[in-house]
Amino acid sequence: MAPAGRALAFATAVAVAAAGGGPVLAPARAQERVTSGLPIIRDTEIENLLRDYATPILKAAGLAQQNVRVVILNDSTFNAFVMDGHHIFINSGALFEAKTPNEIIGVFAHETGHLAGGHLMKLREKLAQAQTATIVALLAGVGAAVAGARSGSGGNIGIPAIMAPQSAIQHSLLAYVRTQEDQADHAGVKFLTATHQSARGMLELFKRLSNEMLFGLSRADPYLQTHPLPPERVAALEVLAKASPYFDRKDPPELQLRHDMMRAKLSGFLDRPDTVFRRYPLSDHSLPARYARAIATYRHGGLRDALPQIDGLIQAEPNNPYFYELKGQALLEGGRPGDAIAPLRHAVTLAHGTPLIDIMLGQALIATDNKKNAEEAVPLLRNALAREPEAPEAYAQLAMAYGRKGDLAQADLAAAQAAFNRGDLMTARQLASRAKTRLPVGSPAWVQADDIVSVKPSKANK
Repeated sequence: MAPAGRALAFATAVAVAAAGGGPVLAPARAQERVTSGLPIIRDTEIENLLRDYATPILKAAGLAQQNVRVVILNDSTFNAFVMDGHHIFINSGALFEAKTPNEIIGVFAHETGHLAGGHLMKLREKLAQAQTATIVALLAGVGAAVAGARSGSGGNIGIPAIMAPQSAIQHSLLAYVRTQEDQADHAGVKFLTATHQSARGMLELFKRLSNEMLFGLSRADPYLQTHPLPPERVAALEVLAKASPYFDRKDPPELQLRHDMMRAKLSGFLDRPDTVFRRYPLSDHSLPARYARAIATYRHGGLRDALPQIDGLIQAEPNNPYFYELKGQALLEGGRPGDAIAPLRHAVTLAHGTPLIDIMLGQALIATDNKKNAEEAVPLLRNALAREPEAPEAYAQLAMAYGRKGDLAQADLAAAQAAFNRGDLMTARQLASRAKTRLPVGSPAWVQADDIVSVKPSKANK
């Protein structure tokens, strides 16, 4: 898991979560371009859990081959949504607020309903139609206003003519979105039933959120809600959920523990220490509580106190790679990269080749300022980048490793790739140009550098 991330501008999108609107635990090391600018959380443990939640649902929806990825956003509000056919976005707030795995699985089932129903494409078409209709209505209203002024019947005659059609278009569009939400609920329950999972979590989550929203929505115009009003939506969902033969099926205890560990990890990395210790008091000796307190202790300057706590976690579960990862990260960020190498090596071995942990081990090796360690880091980082090809932090570490070895050509190329993936095209082209002068003409590395030099700003933005 990476250090709590820097909050970036949150991109607007069509919110299609159960309740409306919503850490980077590790640096956002592998942001794909579609997620550029979003406050991404990257963490192997959490991503693996969410993949286990989503995979059966996606398979039931016929989307197993579509390479749909769950992306976690550092946002404390409860929200989840889709922006394209390959990503389900979910806020850290939703992950923490969901008390059971089944609740998050229900959210994924709902979002998968949007993907399977092709709702994004249909909504874009509807928006295009609404935009055209709005322009026509506006021109008609302006014409009426001009005609009224010329006839002497009053210059305000065109205002209702302008506003009324636009209001009708807006109501029609939002009604269409509400229909999509209802369809996604039905599809979600269908996918849960097909995978022999309960829709109880989805229902209970909606009920809980409904109670929280009642006061805020009591005076709202129901036609201006992008989702059906909570009581209406909960009532419809309850009928669907209780009709499933798996309604009373509970989450396996081992899955519930993984879920609780995820929530503890999010709290430990993202919350203030006083909040963490209030949620997980010293009297709570459960593994999730100990996990949250150990993270909060190291994150807020208490490495000496945190290490015994982390060692206690390792003693409790000696084959848990994420406890070794946590120890390595704490030591690395505490200025002890040499000591971080052993636990990170152990984490890499236990986790069976996970790019984010590999990158962290590479970072620790390079931070020792030892040429032999830098040589070891190069293949490690290159293998990680083969699986996470758009990871600017990994390219930056690779550039330093090559620099330690004295391979300035490859160092320039890796630094250029890091800049390119950060969106800094000017720096990327300058570094790539310099790399070309140091590389054999026509070699694979020279071609890569030439590709970066040849990219035009407009193409890079696209």
